[in-house]
Amino acid sequence: MNEFELIQHFFTRSACAQGGENILLGIGDDCALLQIPAGQSCAVSTDTLVSGIHFPEQAPAFLLGQRALAVAVSDLAAMGATPVGFTLAITLPQIDTPWLQAFSEGLSAMALQCGIALIGGDTTRGPLAITVTVMGAVPQSRALLRSGARVGDVLCVSGALGAAGAAVPYVVGERDVHSLPERVQQQLLAAYWTPQPQLELGRYLLGKAHAALDISDGLLADCGHIAKASGVSLQIQQTQVPVASAAEQVLDAHAALQSALSGGDDYQLAFTLPASAVAQVQHDFPAVRVIGQVCSGSGVHLVNAAGQSVAALRRGYQHFE
Repeated sequence: MNEFELIQHFFTRSACAQGGENILLGIGDDCALLQIPAGQSCAVSTDTLVSGIHFPEQAPAFLLGQRALAVAVSDLAAMGATPVGFTLAITLPQIDTPWLQAFSEGLSAMALQCGIALIGGDTTRGPLAITVTVMGAVPQSRALLRSGARVGDVLCVSGALGAAGAAVPYVVGERDVHSLPERVQQQLLAAYWTPQPQLELGRYLLGKAHAALDISDGLLADCGHIAKASGVSLQIQQTQVPVASAAEQVLDAHAALQSALSGGDDYQLAFTLPASAVAQVQHDFPAVRVIGQVCSGSGVHLVNAAGQSVAALRRGYQHFE
């Protein structure tokens, strides 16, 4: 099987490559053609996952397909964009038919869930690496940016944090996941392998939130991007950070909190908005929690219930740290 046969067999015919209302031309030509609705901008983001860095070398192909797309689509959610299409560039050490079949099925499952279509890409030979580029549509001049936080805003997160970070030792085989109760196993592994892009909330926050991003490298690290881009400081109340129950099941209280603060891979949204908007947002999205406030100054400051600064041992993941 050559490169073109591979693409035709595993991807062109897959459920996620069958077009959509804004796709004029998909896989098969030099470029795909998209139709972005009038009055909307095209939001574009790229994520690369490398074997041994972002996922274990023996990762289940179906779950890897789901995860590779979900983490990229999460960036569209953070901007308040509606998914349109994505490209896949995959580097493979060899053609493994069962692996490719499972991977394409996982990719299609997440694509159908997110309402996004595969429109092209590339295949090459080499160490396993997966690059996904997603495209979405967002009303012009209304996209959620990192740079809009205002002094006096409250800082919120869309849901509990820390489960994916707590799952990593089990995912990479440092700990035996089968030693855990089945319910906890499912919660941990789902948090890592099938993160849920917060697309509905992202679109809902258009015109309501002043700044937003998705939490990929850790709450403290990612909130630092909002603080820097907006020229403000963010004060996070340690006791208000929602810690995932699955993390609390496998870690002591301190370690579970640290996972929520800096573990990463949560793909929840962190956003700022006026305090007056919180009640309605929480009514419509009950998992949203207020965890702090936007203040004058710079940086991200973690404080305890008494308002005293708390030093964080680690703020988040960095590739070249």
